[in-house]
Amino acid sequence: MPERRQSTRGKVIYGGVAEIGENGASRDCVVRNISEKGAHLEFSNVVKLPREQMSLKITRKGHTFLAKVVWWRDNFVGVAFRDEAPVELPVSDLEERLRKSEQKKRQLQRRIKELIGEG
Repeated sequence: MPERRQSTRGKVIYGGVAEIGENGASRDCVVRNISEKGAHLEFSNVVKLPREQMSLKITRKGHTFLAKVVWWRDNFVGVAFRDEAPVELPVSDLEERLRKSEQKKRQLQRRIKELIGEG
């Protein structure tokens, strides 16, 4: 079978989030391979995706791509990245909340040690 890709894909295992609806619906996925032009995604189960456009966020790469579904089979999907600028997704405050939570945890651990006489 002839290779139709414009660039070779590197095998990876990245966590990704596909935004699949205008109302912000999203699905977690695993990026199995990626190139400048597209990616191969795996979802935990069969998923219905918009063929025209979706947003794919790959946290490890720190980037969000606009993508078009090229093919899918069961829970495996091949997407081609669009040339347009990526859609700006809402910024999550999860990292900041986690940092504050860890800080609070350390404070509480110190206080517990003080109260039981170890500190």
